[in-house]
Amino acid sequence: MFFREIDEDLTLQLMELEDAEELFNLTDSGRTYLREWLPWVDSTTTVDDSRGFIEHTMRGFKEKKSMTLAIRFKGKLVGTASFNNLDWSNKVAYIGYWLGQDYQGNGIMTRVVRELTDYAITDLNFNRIDIRAAYENTKSRSIPERLGFVKEGQIRQAEWLYDHYVDHVVYGMLASEWGN
Repeated sequence: MFFREIDEDLTLQLMELEDAEELFNLTDSGRTYLREWLPWVDSTTTVDDSRGFIEHTMRGFKEKKSMTLAIRFKGKLVGTASFNNLDWSNKVAYIGYWLGQDYQGNGIMTRVVRELTDYAITDLNFNRIDIRAAYENTKSRSIPERLGFVKEGQIRQAEWLYDHYVDHVVYGMLASEWGN
């Protein structure tokens, strides 16, 4: 079981089936907000959909391919952060994240991504952390920028969001650059 206490208000822990209803409620209450940048929102229509997502993340963790964590702020589930892919051969971890609208602006995601980056480099001995965000998603892009990730480029039409493509900006952090 993975559990990390970042500070007295903020923890990360592996998603569990018991989180399904809380995760669904967070998704459902912020559906319009989340839909702007997340392609899976429309297909998450029931608690069972969230349960299926959690089961998928549990398999990924067991197979050491990924790790999806519940972000808890003052005990409440407020979003998720993940190593969407753990490339053990090349020692690259790909981070993804989202946060409920009501929890923005508290520095939560910056602290979470700092913790995940440190964990991947220090504990897993990975060489590179990769974060990709839609070009126009300035809130998401501000996280790696704030943490000193290098903007490495832009991938044109990298993701289909409901009715249009969006470009992605790629950010990277190397172990040799990580000063924490």
